Amino acid sequence: MVERAAAARDALVDGREAYRRRDWSQAYEWLSDTDARAPLAAEDVECLATAAYLGGHEESAFLAWERACRAFHEAGATGRAVRCAFWLGITLALRGGHARAGGWFTRAARFLEESGEDCVERGYLLVPGGVQALGTEDFDRALAAFAEAERIALRFGDADLTALGRLGQGQALIGAGDAARGTPLLDEAMVAVTAGEVSPIAAGIVYCAVIIACRDTFDVHRATEWTEALSRWCDGQHGLKPYRGQCLVHRSEIMQLRGAWGDALAEVRDACAHLADGDGTDPALGMAQYQRAELLRLRGAFAHAEEAYRQADLWGHPPQPGLALLRLAQGRTADAEAAIRRVAAQAEGDRVRRARILAAYVEIVLAAADTGGAREAAEELGKAADNLGSSYLRAVAAGASGAVLLAERDTSGAWDALSAARATWQELRVPYEAARVGVLMAKVCALLGDHDTAQLELDAARTVFEQLGAAPELARVQRVSSQVSGRASGRASGRASGSGPPLPDGLTAREAQVLRLVAGGASNREIAATLVISEKTVARHLSNMFAKLGLSSRSAATAYAYEHGLTGQYS
Repeated sequence: MVERAAAARDALVDGREAYRRRDWSQAYEWLSDTDARAPLAAEDVECLATAAYLGGHEESAFLAWERACRAFHEAGATGRAVRCAFWLGITLALRGGHARAGGWFTRAARFLEESGEDCVERGYLLVPGGVQALGTEDFDRALAAFAEAERIALRFGDADLTALGRLGQGQALIGAGDAARGTPLLDEAMVAVTAGEVSPIAAGIVYCAVIIACRDTFDVHRATEWTEALSRWCDGQHGLKPYRGQCLVHRSEIMQLRGAWGDALAEVRDACAHLADGDGTDPALGMAQYQRAELLRLRGAFAHAEEAYRQADLWGHPPQPGLALLRLAQGRTADAEAAIRRVAAQAEGDRVRRARILAAYVEIVLAAADTGGAREAAEELGKAADNLGSSYLRAVAAGASGAVLLAERDTSGAWDALSAARATWQELRVPYEAARVGVLMAKVCALLGDHDTAQLELDAARTVFEQLGAAPELARVQRVSSQVSGRASGRASGRASGSGPPLPDGLTAREAQVLRLVAGGASNREIAATLVISEKTVARHLSNMFAKLGLSSRSAATAYAYEHGLTGQYS
């Protein structure tokens, strides 16, 4: 018995020490072990809740905060009880459990009302109302709530509440269109995070909110800078899992922009798994599936991308404009055009969503030969970029304008616009978009008869796309390269006569259709359903095709399809 008690004391001491040095996995393990031997005191249960949450054991954290809240309240420590109820409510809300969260906020308010105590927790309970006001776009009410929270925080010297108050004021100002005043408040809140002035749970909340605000203002540079800074801050905390839900998705988006597509896909897969473990009501799951679909589309895994877009729609996230771009890549231009025109019309009045749609709109309607419509959309993009002061949007708008001018054979104007777009993409360190602009610049050079420069541009773009694994863009580079070098003249005349491009290596039209679907990641069953033939017939076409091409696997067939420009061309 004595030995057992000594072991429990040792585990408790070790758990407290691990908590102080922010070793969350060890703190959770040792405090849980102690609690299993004999119930912990309220202060240690509160530490257990924090360690559990930061280590990713959310249900254990919720139970521990409930216990700590009850224990503090029974002991007359109202402020500590309210603080536990606040963190429980906030973390439940972040997971999508809004009803449970509201119940705990109401209980915390009742505790304060009954006690009449003047404490900093009164400021904490202003935060949920401020968040609700942000959600309903009542920015004046949100600003007032968060400003009062900050005043209370400063009076009591509470760093966590000070950061949350400044964060909320910044969000409210940006939502009201005053980014010039709002953005510095977000930066100030993040400085408190990276300086270690706030608790890790508050740090995660501040960071995720800042990243979302940066996304809505297309401030890629600021989002990347704070992501890198917070990553360094996290490195010294063993077992820390500070990124949750929507925040994970936006980290994936930043990784994608920076060209780390493999890391981006792993991050969003983690997000999908994490969000699926909840009660299935978190709308961020749809956002995660959409981001996953985007990465799969860019890599050419079209069948898997389509399923992910459908999952996004199932979980409440619009599958557009990504699904329309997928249809374009599949050669279904009419379907892509119909979809993008519909969603663009529906996005009137939503400046953030409409700006995201317009870039895809320009690409798709240009493919549908509506140069005038593309020009209008590019001009609208330019105005949005000026209004928001966003370098990212300026690059998008310049690229869109350059594509339109290229379609109009204005080589001088196209070159200037595309050069500006690429310079900005390079400054922002977004390699994929810079390479795509380079392909358009190669087309400008080809129109001017400068084939050497055109080929240099294509070679540079090819290198980027190979590093990223951007199979569809590699196929486009190959097609443009063939045109530039004159090898596509016969294919172009075939299209003009209506007979379609000749197929290489003796492939039949049906075999080319099957090959295109294989390259998109479709299974035999999916191919059979698409072409309305039997799976046995699909297998026969594959066997014949593999024999003709000297291939032995579907991955080799996919590579062949992209190499010969056979994706998205045969319906």
